[in-house]
Amino acid sequence: MVLTDSAIGAIKHLLDGAGETTGGLRIMVASGGCSGFRYSMGIDDQPQAGDRIYRFGDVRVFVDPTSQPMLDGVNVDFVEDLAGAGFVFENPNAKGKCGCGQSFSCS
Repeated sequence: MVLTDSAIGAIKHLLDGAGETTGGLRIMVASGGCSGFRYSMGIDDQPQAGDRIYRFGDVRVFVDPTSQPMLDGVNVDFVEDLAGAGFVFENPNAKGKCGCGQSFSCS
């Protein structure tokens, strides 16, 4: 997993704004969306058993064992433009994505 400087800054801002000591950001893949899988993110106090922990300076990202194969090699960016702001995932494991860009397939 690779995070751009923009993504690291956005995650750091999120974690700092949580108002309490946080362990890191959890990124996972869940069933759902038009194409079968969707990305999910949230603040987590600590890693869970079996999590892979990525470190980007003082930012930690937790990925559970089920999500890890689908996130291997993913590039995460944070983009701000006229349409809004948000995280963008470039996933080499995705074989297709839906028209809205919110979900992907691996088959």
